[in-house]
Amino acid sequence: MASADPSSAGAAAQKMLKIENTQKRDALVEVERKYQKVWAESGLFESNAPTATDVSQAQQGKFFSTMAYPYMNGSLHAGHAYTMSKVEFATGYARLQGKNALFPLGFHCTGMAIKACADKLERELEMFGQNFERYTDDDEDDLDAPKAGDEAAANNAGAATPDVTKFRSKKTKVAAKSGAAKYQFQIMLSQGIPREEIHKFADAYHWVHVFPAAGIRDASSLGLRVDWRRSFVTTDANPFYDSFVRWQMNRLKELGKIKFGKRYTIYSPKDGQPCLDHDRSEGEGVGIQDYTAIKMKVVDWSEPAKNIVEKVLPPTTQANVYFLAATLRPETMYGQTCCFVGPKITYGLFKLHNETASPEADNEYVVCTERAARNLSFQGYSAVWGETEKSAQLVGADLIGTLVNAPLSVHKSVRILPMETAHASKGTGIVTCVPSDSPDDYATVTELAKKAEFYGIQKEWAMLEVIPIIETPNYGKLTAPALVKKMKIVSPKDPKLPEAKNIAYKEGFYNGTMVHGEFSGRPVQQAKDLVKQKLFDLSLAFPYAEPEGVVISRSKDECVAAHLDQWYLNYGTAENGGDGEWNAQVRAHLLNSDGNGLNTFSTETKRRFEEALDWLGQWACARSYGLGSKLPWDEQFLVESLSDSTIYPAYYTVAHYLHGDIYGKEPGLANVRPEQMTDEAWDFVLARTTKPPSDSDISLPALQAMRQEFQYWYPLDMRVSGKDLIQNHLTFFLYIHVALWPSEYWPRGVRVNGFVTLNGEKMAKSTGNFLTLRETVEKFGADAARVALADAGDAGDDANFSESVANAAILKLYELRQWIEDMILSDGVAKDNKEGQRSGPLNFWDTLFDNELNRLVWETKEAYDAHLFRAALRSGFYNFTGARDVYRDAVGAMGMHSKLVRRYAELQCLLLSPIAPHWCEHVWTEVLGHKHSIQVASWPNDCPKPNRALQATADYEQATSSAVTAALGQLIKRLLKSSKKTASAGSGQNTAFDPRSSPFRLRIFFTESLPAWQERCIDLVTVALKETGLVDTDAIGKSIGKTETKRAMPFIQQLKKRLQDASESASVGASSDDQAGEESDKNVEMAILLGRRLPFDERAVLEEMRPVLKKVLGARCEAVELVRIIKTTAPVSGSGSQEETHDEVIEGHVLSTNEVLAMKDLPATAASAVPGLPKFVFEPVN
Repeated sequence: MASADPSSAGAAAQKMLKIENTQKRDALVEVERKYQKVWAESGLFESNAPTATDVSQAQQGKFFSTMAYPYMNGSLHAGHAYTMSKVEFATGYARLQGKNALFPLGFHCTGMAIKACADKLERELEMFGQNFERYTDDDEDDLDAPKAGDEAAANNAGAATPDVTKFRSKKTKVAAKSGAAKYQFQIMLSQGIPREEIHKFADAYHWVHVFPAAGIRDASSLGLRVDWRRSFVTTDANPFYDSFVRWQMNRLKELGKIKFGKRYTIYSPKDGQPCLDHDRSEGEGVGIQDYTAIKMKVVDWSEPAKNIVEKVLPPTTQANVYFLAATLRPETMYGQTCCFVGPKITYGLFKLHNETASPEADNEYVVCTERAARNLSFQGYSAVWGETEKSAQLVGADLIGTLVNAPLSVHKSVRILPMETAHASKGTGIVTCVPSDSPDDYATVTELAKKAEFYGIQKEWAMLEVIPIIETPNYGKLTAPALVKKMKIVSPKDPKLPEAKNIAYKEGFYNGTMVHGEFSGRPVQQAKDLVKQKLFDLSLAFPYAEPEGVVISRSKDECVAAHLDQWYLNYGTAENGGDGEWNAQVRAHLLNSDGNGLNTFSTETKRRFEEALDWLGQWACARSYGLGSKLPWDEQFLVESLSDSTIYPAYYTVAHYLHGDIYGKEPGLANVRPEQMTDEAWDFVLARTTKPPSDSDISLPALQAMRQEFQYWYPLDMRVSGKDLIQNHLTFFLYIHVALWPSEYWPRGVRVNGFVTLNGEKMAKSTGNFLTLRETVEKFGADAARVALADAGDAGDDANFSESVANAAILKLYELRQWIEDMILSDGVAKDNKEGQRSGPLNFWDTLFDNELNRLVWETKEAYDAHLFRAALRSGFYNFTGARDVYRDAVGAMGMHSKLVRRYAELQCLLLSPIAPHWCEHVWTEVLGHKHSIQVASWPNDCPKPNRALQATADYEQATSSAVTAALGQLIKRLLKSSKKTASAGSGQNTAFDPRSSPFRLRIFFTESLPAWQERCIDLVTVALKETGLVDTDAIGKSIGKTETKRAMPFIQQLKKRLQDASESASVGASSDDQAGEESDKNVEMAILLGRRLPFDERAVLEEMRPVLKKVLGARCEAVELVRIIKTTAPVSGSGSQEETHDEVIEGHVLSTNEVLAMKDLPATAASAVPGLPKFVFEPVN
């Protein structure tokens, strides 16, 4: 039905499937489009809060779930679809539970990305003309050529206006970022946007109108249960949402959560504003690293450095020059023995501006990297903001041997020495050396001392005394030397050094005590800030910050750490400068100790949230460039994109009252204007005040209706997003809810998912391994795509959308629909063996199948309850159809029971409807004849719990059948191997029995008796339980003879575990005919539990299995015989042992002939049969 597409270049692209025969897919798609239209026209998914008089609906229960709304700078893709599916499946299941379920979806347009792309296009239009006709690159023709093999492009070649949202090319935003596409218009061409349409995208708001509309179309084609009345776009393109954001910011400022002041932030010099996560093309999640910049004054230059420096700073200038070393551990400065530079790193001599110094005294210079100097210039350390004053350039090798002062060190002056592992991209490129507490410093000075001549230094420079600074409980007073020795680190390039450094830092900070200096005796956690402040007070150091890693803005600018006056949200702990009380409230909600807090659905998600709350600090909430809402009290700024998207689930609750379209141009149910939604109106509508605003001209019924919607739907039941957003968006989401509302309105659940690959490879347009949502649905249809999305992954693990799974789902859904139609519609009143069905009492196989359906219903419910949709798909679809197949094969010509066929079909619809609703709707209404939609059907809560005895019977039947076929397979395999040996040896014909060519019979040996030694073990366990209530294996072991200990003790351990497992699951578990009659007896239950008795009649089950096994084994099998093994024991006399030993005597009874087989006439394997584990022998028919 499908094959790899040969037109796609690269290995990843070759894995993309090309659908060749679309007949079955098209049949499914026809139904999907039909029901999508029916659902939309009936408003089936338009969920409303009950009115005050609607008591029944008020008692119905509700489920409100959202996803992180997608950013609309392009088309929705398979990754978006995966996140959507989690909300979608949960919403479908909630509807089955009888809940009033709401799934709204908006579109995010705030931020720099769209505006930056639009501005690029504007410049390119000026350069190349409206249709870029003046562009003459040789590759121009390749850029807007349709992708080879693109049938849609070929079929629509004559269309006047191609779809601007349909992706066609191998090009990618990632490729554009790396330089593969130089201009923005080339990127637009690569996304399939016609050349003559591109100029319109120079207006940023054109993006806001094109892509959200396409998003609604594409999401609707997947059959989502979305209430589209509540959809919207962000930014001032929707004045109602703009009003909502301004209200939010005003209230946060009033609460003291938004502050103004100088703070470090990631900053784009090119854009002239902070560059936060959503503004970055590289470096999302990278934060600020704070250092203490140590000023190490030059005492005597090395000769090469002196020759360079004195040309720009003659001695007469009396300038002070410092090596500027950035450290994270100021408390260790007492132990400096040298200072490191990278021999190959290029450094500069830069003017350091001191705002507090007089002009004549402002004569300081620092040696550091260009990168560090650039950061310094945005932190108030240069005369002109953002400009560096570079006087000279030096290579690290020229600086070696320079003598500098070491602030606070017992060694007043130290030398500059080489460190080959120093990095220009970290800190200032200058590294202080404290060998007592830094393993890499210790390893480096040790190496330098050993090879002084090789490094061109004097040995004594690297051999200054290492003094104790910090004492730790695990490593004493010299942590670094102790770790280097313990971990056997042999050089500065040893791969174990990063681990050692991490251990040393944590051990010193968390467990260390100062043993040197004026803060001796204090914990390092206290002393660190005290030492830092002392260095600042003595003008021996100052604060310095830089990005933790490389950050590139969307305007392609490498960002810096700038010290700015700005508006910021005061997130964070008190220790990192934030609002500690606010942080503690969020943390308490996360920990959920009372059960009323946040459900994170996994311990890993909770751990990630805790980490974010630990490190996340103050966050700039305003910018001056991009799209968005203006900051109400300072309109030169816009609210940044992660700060306007924290509590918008609250906006969903009332959006349809405010506007009738996503842009707020058409009136909503309340018929209000944007300017009427004042802060006071929002306070009342969103339940922050109890009285309606006295000066509002909105009608009181309208205000109360909106308030009722909010109070009904809030709190949000589940939020779904990618796990990468825990570090910002999702944590902000918690913070702002906690700030604005009492706990009754705080979110109840956050479910994160992993990243999504496609066909096992990273999704990338550049490789052709990419699917938009629209392409996915066009290729596979909605239900097959949804099945593949459910199958892609569960929980927070990374997922894989497999086209082969989607393609297989087409066939599976189509054929199952055909089978159900044939079985249900062929004959309304079932008659014996008519159309393969029968009526009347249920037989053995009917009962097993009926019970298996019950088991799978409960197993599927458990998966849905845990929001594990892949597990639900497995039990509620794959295993459900598998159970039907086993039943159908077992009953064979006698036919399936008509009652069970219908029950199977109805249950299949209900279990699968959250995932494949179109298919289920068709079968439910048009085949099964229900008058109401599957979307308003109820979960089968009346389904009985599975019967344990029947469950054990089914397990036994499947295990035994598998064992028989496997045994036959092994026999044939041995015959093949033997025949090859015989042929190679030339020893004549092989006379061994061959079931492939000779008639044979299968003999099954079963027994009701355990081996005598197992019976004795069970007796001991039973006595122990009666006397002590415990299974003490050590005490029981003393009662067992030495000859039996080896096999008896593992068996007793198994019994103990079986008892423990039963105890743990006692409160859950299945019924056993309501434990009626004899089966309710505790002694019987214990006998079953200990394996002394089976919960079913093994002989009766095997009798039922005989004809099925005969059929499975094929025409050569002439008989399946059951042989009952009876075991007896007798003492062995004259054994010479003090312990009594027993011989086991067995005989076999052939049930069909009443023949008795003596022990000598039985195969050896017969003796090893135990209850529930029969043995098999294939014998020729003589």
